[in-house]
Amino acid sequence: MTATLPSWLAEIPREQTHPLAFATVSGAHLYGFPSDDSDLDLRGVHLLPVEEVVGLRHGQETVTRMWDRDGVEVDLVTHDLAKFCRMLLGRNGYVLEQLLSPLVVATSPVHEELVAAAPACVTRHHAHHYLGFARTQWRLFEKSGELKPLLYTFRTLLTGAHLMRTGEVVADLTRLYGDAGRWTPPYLPDLVEAKRSAEHGALPGDAPDLVRLGRDVERLTADLEGARDASALPDVGSAHEVLHALVVRTRLGR
Repeated sequence: MTATLPSWLAEIPREQTHPLAFATVSGAHLYGFPSDDSDLDLRGVHLLPVEEVVGLRHGQETVTRMWDRDGVEVDLVTHDLAKFCRMLLGRNGYVLEQLLSPLVVATSPVHEELVAAAPACVTRHHAHHYLGFARTQWRLFEKSGELKPLLYTFRTLLTGAHLMRTGEVVADLTRLYGDAGRWTPPYLPDLVEAKRSAEHGALPGDAPDLVRLGRDVERLTADLEGARDASALPDVGSAHEVLHALVVRTRLGR
């Protein structure tokens, strides 16, 4: 599903208190299944001035804002560069996806350096992030019956398995159908299309029953676990010194 993004999106980075190293679109738009009423999730990195880092009064490491613009709910979360780098080194799939999102709203040389360092942050242990998130979303689907957490479950498992096999972050579910000839549930395109009408809609009546869905989730979970165990990815990332140097140079304005 093609993401339709508002024309005013590029104005948002200029409206923030601190300059942004980057801002990208995350959430359902990135994952390939936005609804007509989806909110707009923006994620990125802001740059605190040195005075707000070395003194007694520290600036906000994380800034969160939510507001409505032209009928669209905007959810903006940015982290200071140092905090984001720590998260990036912490086997965090969320920040990898945000950093490498192709839906770029604002960029900079710092963003380019972060993107270049990203492959050296990826380890086989990122599988734990995707397995844990999938379990959480599946439990949410079981309680709510909503289509959204079900799609999140499938998207997360397929993204994680692809990452383990290739080292490449692909967050868009629609790009993972038939990934490298591997099995994916054949009904996924229909579920993605069904979600277009409502962000929190129920599972459509013609969808597979809970037994089949559970069996397919188990199959994809086992596939991700197998991909993790066979992965050529390292156990430990190697980007620490590169990211440390980037934070220091950026703080000092070099």
